Parts: sequence; structure tokens; C-alpha cells
Amino acid sequence: MASGKKVQVKPLAVSKKTALLIVDVQNDFCPGGALAVPGGDRVVPVLNNYIRIFQDKTAPIVATRDWHPRDHCSFKPFGGIWPPHCIRETSGAAFHAGLRLSKEATVISKGTDPKVEAYSGFQQTTLAEWLRARKVETVFVGGLATDYCVKSTVLDALKAGFITVYLADASRGVNVNPEDSQLAEEEMLKAGAKKATLDDFETD
Repeated sequence: MASGKKVQVKPLAVSKKTALLIVDVQNDFCPGGALAVPGGDRVVPVLNNYIRIFQDKTAPIVATRDWHPRDHCSFKPFGGIWPPHCIRETSGAAFHAGLRLSKEATVISKGTDPKVEAYSGFQQTTLAEWLRARKVETVFVGGLATDYCVKSTVLDALKAGFITVYLADASRGVNVNPEDSQLAEEEMLKAGAKKATLDDFETD
């Protein structure tokens, strides 16, 4: 029989076996960009809090970025569904200026093959091997956009065998359809991801 006592949930701990994956917080996905996510820049201060937590524990931090050639297949002029965005070596492909990435953060470029769409930070990159080489077991994922690159990165992290936590307060969606982000979140959780916000973390 239930006792009625409130269950105390242990705060999430950050260690060298955990990694923060920051997905595509680039100028073109923020207000004023070529493919702006509504409120995309609002993830920046939240992610900066996560960066501080992970830096304090000297835990790995990875930032993925779209790094497209000018003739990428995802662009409308080449048969894709998106306007040209995050073209490598342009200001639109740069990380948001407010994102406080340290020199120690690792940058993973994706979508570099003009013929291959790549939403996930794991697709055609060395991310999984990089994490395994550092004995990372758990990844925390946030960024842009919930219903595309964040979702795909979370699902691929699970497939690669990592315990995966979706950072709900550090993510925003495109929402081509109003319910897209909610459906993406449900898909991630159904696949085995956990959901967290800053309030769930152990802080010193």
C-alpha cells in the first residue's frame, strides 16, 4: 500500500562520464537568420548555465553545427525543403555570439556532403567514437531544433547505446505544424530518452 510520502528524486549528477551535446545553435537558426526557429535565441542563456555546470566538473562539451556546401541537397534550389542556410564559412553558420563555448569544447560539423541530408550529430560524423574514446556513458542533448536535429541526435544517441537525456528547457522547435515539437518529445521519450531541465541537476 502506498504510504503517501513524497518520493525524493535524486538530482542528476555531472561527471566525466557524461557529456553535454549542444545542437546547432547557429545564427541562421536564430531570429533574423535564414531558417529562424521561433525564439531560437532563448536557448542561449539556458545552455550557458548547462555549460557552466559541465565545465565545473570538467565534463566533455560538444557543439554540433550544420556546415553545408552551397549546393546542399536540403536547399530548395537543389530539390530540398529548406532555404539555403548554415553555408560553411559564412556568418549564418557561426555559433550565436552569446553562446559561451570554451576553447575546450569540441565542434562536430555535419551535413558536409552535398548529397546527404544530416539532421543528427551522429550521422556521417565521428561523434559516437569520440564519446566512447572518452568513456562517456550519458549524453545530455539540447539546442535547435527540437523537432529536427535535436530529435534526430537524441534518437541516434540511443541507438548508439548512450543513456540519453533531452534538455527540454534548452531546446526550441521549428513547428512547421503546431504540434511538431510535442510529437518529437513524445517520440524521444518513447524511444527511451529521459527528460530534464536545470532544476533536475545537482549544483554545488
